[in-house]
Amino acid sequence: MLHFWVTMFELSRPERLVLVVLLAASLAGFSTRFVPILRRILAAKPDADFSLRPIGKRFWDFFWEVLLQAKVIRERPLPGLAHAFVFWGFCAFGLVTLNHIALGFGASLLGPHSFYVYLAGTFAVLVAISISGLFIRRFILRPKWLGELSYESGVIALLIFVLMATYLATFWTADSKSLWWAHTLALLIFLPLISHTKHLHLVLSPFSVFFTRGSFSKIPPLVVDNDGDDDFGLVTGKDLTQIVALQAYSCVECGRCTEHCPANNTGKILDPKKIALGVRDYLNDFGPASDQPLFGKHLSQEAAFQCTTCGACEYQCPVGVEHLPIIVGLRRGAVNTGKWDDTYGTKLFLALERNGNALGFSSAERDKFIAKEQFPIFDGSQEYCLWLGCMGAYDPQGREIIAAFAHVMRYLGTTFGVLSKEKCTGDPARRLGNDLVFQQLVEANLQTLAQSKAAKIVSICPHCVRTISTDYLEHAKDYGQAPPIEHHSEFLARHLDRLPQSAGENIVYHDPCYLGRYRNVYDQPRAVLARSGVVVDPPRARERSFCCGAGGGLAFLGEEKGERVSHNRARELAATGAGTVAAACPFCNTMFRDALAAVSPSPPKLLDVAQIVAASLPGKNEML
Repeated sequence: MLHFWVTMFELSRPERLVLVVLLAASLAGFSTRFVPILRRILAAKPDADFSLRPIGKRFWDFFWEVLLQAKVIRERPLPGLAHAFVFWGFCAFGLVTLNHIALGFGASLLGPHSFYVYLAGTFAVLVAISISGLFIRRFILRPKWLGELSYESGVIALLIFVLMATYLATFWTADSKSLWWAHTLALLIFLPLISHTKHLHLVLSPFSVFFTRGSFSKIPPLVVDNDGDDDFGLVTGKDLTQIVALQAYSCVECGRCTEHCPANNTGKILDPKKIALGVRDYLNDFGPASDQPLFGKHLSQEAAFQCTTCGACEYQCPVGVEHLPIIVGLRRGAVNTGKWDDTYGTKLFLALERNGNALGFSSAERDKFIAKEQFPIFDGSQEYCLWLGCMGAYDPQGREIIAAFAHVMRYLGTTFGVLSKEKCTGDPARRLGNDLVFQQLVEANLQTLAQSKAAKIVSICPHCVRTISTDYLEHAKDYGQAPPIEHHSEFLARHLDRLPQSAGENIVYHDPCYLGRYRNVYDQPRAVLARSGVVVDPPRARERSFCCGAGGGLAFLGEEKGERVSHNRARELAATGAGTVAAACPFCNTMFRDALAAVSPSPPKLLDVAQIVAASLPGKNEML
């Protein structure tokens, strides 16, 4: 006969008194840590641009990422599924736990043979197996991304296993009272440990997922506060916002961000996990009202400026931590207050201010290129405004990509023109944190676009596309809104049926970070390339694509520590054996130009998607 502690015993009055004391002590132990953390989060500066809209997306993300644990499972299937079973088991045991405590006071919420008792038993088995597997992974297999051994994790795993085992044991033994007390003690020890360890994410992460900034890598605007003080970014504790504080305390320390970080993978000191934990440690030490600089004891300025803003950390995080707004915010604080001293950075900002482009060339060089290629000046009658960008206007390889794409547009009969004057979109200034230079470039470009009356823009650069389509919105109220802009691979994909098809060699495609993770464009470039050859993927592709090393303004800074990010990626691309490496970003192209030659004695050809398409059209020999 199966036995349940549902009806098998009754506590004496002294035992109930002990239960009350232990329950109060457990709740006090939880509260002594949780309440101060909650106060710090609420005391932080409100996020001025936060909005719950669109509310439907927030509920969907909550359902998908929290309730279904889909993101956890997708990125690390086996351990992710184990984590999911533990989470679902906790949800199922919510009612069991309430019933368990009620039994101590002579009440019952569940019948002895309730269906829910058996359902909870099923989850108990799954949780026991899963937590055992996670224990083995953490303490025996020990993936390096998890960091140093945390014995508190072992204690937590043991308590969870005891909770499940004591529940399951009641199905086979009549000694219900002893099991009840064993289960109770494990539960009351477990509760305060939640708030005193990284397992606080069990409470906070559902909120951090729901209260995100609303879009990928969204950089918040700088806002003058009620006292009239200027906002320079994240400089001191007073600049930390409620979202940043919530996310810092929600970090589960799983190391997924570290595992996929290009800087960390190539020997730099940057670890995205330590950015979140650094903010948490700062808040614990100084609080959100402190005037102490954020850079110092807990956060490294050098690490912050090693970030390529590829977004791999933010994409991988299972608890909603948005690393990039924090990192860019820290950069802003350093640059806007003059605390970042970097020769390359200073040279870049001066080039943007004086010449309007990141490469520092005179605009006359752009005019000569336009005249040489006989590009028409956009006058409002053409369908598209072709945005050249810094790389397309001044870089030799970028010019070849522009020329190839223009050839394709002419072949398709699409009318286009280029602007007579065009400045850098400001992407490197934006990512490096120089808001003054960025605003100057935005103002100039939006005024030029308004005067041109352009209705549609197409660009070969994912960075330009992202900056104009997303970052410019912050200044639309002051300078007008930019026309819709698309990447040239999207344009080519829409005209796929009009492009020639030919059998060709294997082409390995590199997903640019700002086209893939930022814009969610993965299939279009592959569909275009499939017209000219067999498309193969490197081991790290699509959402898991590894950065080329150029983003975040780093293309213009000196990469002086560790292995070059571009070399790491180039080695992977060359190892596929494909005859051609296809890129869809002029920055990726320029980074791989030297990297492929450095890592391979016989490097594959390096071409942009537009160049590969142009090679199959009339005049193809001129395009390669």
